[in-house]
Amino acid sequence: MSRRVHIGFFEDERDLLAAAKEFRARDIAIVEAYSPYPIHGIDEVLRIKPSRLPWVTLAAGTAGLAIGLYFQYWASHTNWPIDVGGRPFDSLPAFIVIAFEMTILFAGLATAAALCMRCGLWPGKKVSRAFATTTDSEMALVVAEDDARFEAGTHAEILRASGAVSTTEEVYE
Repeated sequence: MSRRVHIGFFEDERDLLAAAKEFRARDIAIVEAYSPYPIHGIDEVLRIKPSRLPWVTLAAGTAGLAIGLYFQYWASHTNWPIDVGGRPFDSLPAFIVIAFEMTILFAGLATAAALCMRCGLWPGKKVSRAFATTTDSEMALVVAEDDARFEAGTHAEILRASGAVSTTEEVYE
């Protein structure tokens, strides 16, 4: 199924936010917003849900802590018990440093892996930039024409009225 989209290019983030709010008020689907830097408040307007990445970090950090503590306990108490100066075999204060390092290692590696998987950043993947100027100076708002009740020029008029420098129309297959 083909999808017709209208793209408005903006030079000011306030104009992009105003256009996005106008489209949300009219219940028109916004596909994406491209910007060379993060725009404060765009996630609320685009209704982007909060990331679940911190939960991945917490789970992996907890697993790293458990594995680090268990391995040290197993190594010093079960596998190779050595009596050094009368200290107990399962001395928790001696395990804190390694357990902390394992927590950081597991949390960091799992977070990086989950981020790459979520963003689709596979090694060797060919990446195409959405629009040539959106990484330099301009911002783009892509809106979909999904509903038949809107006229053909309505989207472009809203984009221009909101401060778009230029607009284009594309059809995606």
